[in-house]
Amino acid sequence: MNCHQVQIRVRYSETDQMRVVYHGNYAQYFEVGRVEWLRNKGISYRWMEESGIMLPVVSLTMNYKKSARYDELLTLKTILKKQTSVRIEFDYELYNEKEELLTTGNSVLVFMDMKTGRPIAPPLYLLELLNRME
Repeated sequence: MNCHQVQIRVRYSETDQMRVVYHGNYAQYFEVGRVEWLRNKGISYRWMEESGIMLPVVSLTMNYKKSARYDELLTLKTILKKQTSVRIEFDYELYNEKEELLTTGNSVLVFMDMKTGRPIAPPLYLLELLNRME
């Protein structure tokens, strides 16, 4: 399976007055998951942008099951769901320290040429890195 895990400690600034993670912060957690998934493949966002490629999010969904709380150590699983000629899709599963599923999500991103602002197929060298087994 094309899955990568990263741990995230909930910071106080990410919570509301009840010390529950504010719902908007989950999108940032999912971004951490994507960045680390790519880094694990030998790809950095910085390197892609320097190569003239962006990966904007075109769709993001989240399903909240239980609350994440201040100072919990969370485990985020980022799973490559699908890759097409210009899109890449990820699923996310966020767990607490008791291994309870807190949140699930999905995002779709498009490979985009930074100069033209148009969707593109990723170059062959990038496809080879994306398809590399862990």
